[in-house]
Amino acid sequence: MLAKIFLVFTIVTLLETYLLYLFGAWMGPWMTLGLILFTAMLGAFLTKREGLKIWGAWREALSMGQLPEEGILSGILVLVGAVLLVTPGVLTDVTGIALLVPPSRRFVAKHLRGYLEKKFAAGPSTVTRRVRVEHADGSYSERVETQFGGFRRASRDPNVIEAQGEVVEERRRDAATRLERSE
Repeated sequence: MLAKIFLVFTIVTLLETYLLYLFGAWMGPWMTLGLILFTAMLGAFLTKREGLKIWGAWREALSMGQLPEEGILSGILVLVGAVLLVTPGVLTDVTGIALLVPPSRRFVAKHLRGYLEKKFAAGPSTVTRRVRVEHADGSYSERVETQFGGFRRASRDPNVIEAQGEVVEERRRDAATRLERSE
């Protein structure tokens, strides 16, 4: 997961640098700098306006005992849009502005909400394994590994050195069915 995030940040940074170079060659360095400053000021203005609008709607709805029409996801998208606009670059500015403009933010929120609902409805599965490790002296030791939603946690035995091992027993429990099955 961390490697994917690092790869995305590296690619975006390289692409942004290249696009700023192209803009600089096309418009000149001062116009490019002006464009960067303009998008930063536009982003600050939109962030303040949309943030206050969402905050006011939340306060009003909660004071009436209702859930806000624009939920927490919209507020998070405004925050992400603001962060993207502070980051210099063409793609981050365009994406940031799109997240701060209400119609495009609602479109993104609708699709992101559907994705997140589907992801959470499926629920993470838990996999527990007992792993037997053979040591160089011919002795064996076992450890228990639990994998939950992509994160692995292993019980640490100070006598066990990471090595190749065979899975002795594996149990899966899916959140949706709450059934355990042994494989």
